[in-house]
Amino acid sequence: MSRKEKVVVGMSGGVDSSVAALLLKQQGYDVVGLFMKNWEDDDDDEYCSTRQDLVDVVSVADVLGIDLEVVNFSKEYKERVFADFLREYEAGRTPNPDILCNSEIKFRAFLDHAMALGADRIATGHYAQVREWTNDGRTEFQLMKAEDGTKDQSYFLYRLNQAQLSKTLFPIGHLYKRDVRKMAEAAGLHVYAKKDSTGICFIGERPFREFLARYLPAKPGEIRTLEGDKVIGQHQGLMYHTVGQRKGLQIGGIKGNQDDAGEHDAWYAAKKDVAKNVLYVVQGHDHPALLKERLIAGDLSWVSGRDPRTNWVYTAKPRYRTPDAPCEIDVLAGGRAEIVFAQPQWAVTPGQSVVIYESRVCLGGGIIME
Repeated sequence: MSRKEKVVVGMSGGVDSSVAALLLKQQGYDVVGLFMKNWEDDDDDEYCSTRQDLVDVVSVADVLGIDLEVVNFSKEYKERVFADFLREYEAGRTPNPDILCNSEIKFRAFLDHAMALGADRIATGHYAQVREWTNDGRTEFQLMKAEDGTKDQSYFLYRLNQAQLSKTLFPIGHLYKRDVRKMAEAAGLHVYAKKDSTGICFIGERPFREFLARYLPAKPGEIRTLEGDKVIGQHQGLMYHTVGQRKGLQIGGIKGNQDDAGEHDAWYAAKKDVAKNVLYVVQGHDHPALLKERLIAGDLSWVSGRDPRTNWVYTAKPRYRTPDAPCEIDVLAGGRAEIVFAQPQWAVTPGQSVVIYESRVCLGGGIIME
């Protein structure tokens, strides 16, 4: 009798990873659950759910009849993800730690650990898909969008490479969230109605300013109008603000230099001058300063390991919650690329990722520089 393929499933205590393990067990794999603890600075406070999540994982593993291992990657998380997170905020950019967390922890530290356990592959509860594709005699693994477009997480996985994808399964990538919950309930998994986790990857939901202030000193400075360079307020630190931000500026009711028709429009953060510690703001959601037809991306990462074609129409997401936008790519010297959009994009934010697609295939992307 041939040996069952061993798959180690990253289990978070949520419904998605629980159903991923359930499906693999039903499909005949030798399934082992692995719970990652990646944050311990304040895991006893009200915002950290690690303990309850572990209780939930133990319960699910018991129902499924699978072995469970708990591993602590807190050191790796601090060195590979959180240190970069702080550097980016200190430099005035707005990072997306979930993306780095996926490439460095969930699909590197976790993958290495699983292989050491004798696994053939790993699996997670991400909403994405992997397709094995042969082109010109060369086999490659493509990262595909999930079937459920409202839950697709390929944006957060764009930094995965061929070695990582070749060892990865996304068991629920072809399912809709409502069906995942139904499967969990039918299987007697109590997490079927558990709400989705939000907040910073592995750190959880917490007051952001208070959390960031623990690690970076606040540097109050001026809020100025982009037009007219007029001081209209004070910020408590550039790290607390991002391009396109409306709430929390505390300058409501102040008139700008626009005509009467626009003088009562809301204020939006438009630009940071880190050297001068100045936050520049504009009035109106559709102010030209908030719209960009092109951007420069660096720290590029392409799933196939090859640069995409230039002068070709793709789509891109300059942030997770934006619709796919038609664009072209010009790969520049120094590992940078210029992305040119067919229509201006709102609040393009340095530090965020721009992710490129060709139809449903995620090609990769980079970090927005300007």
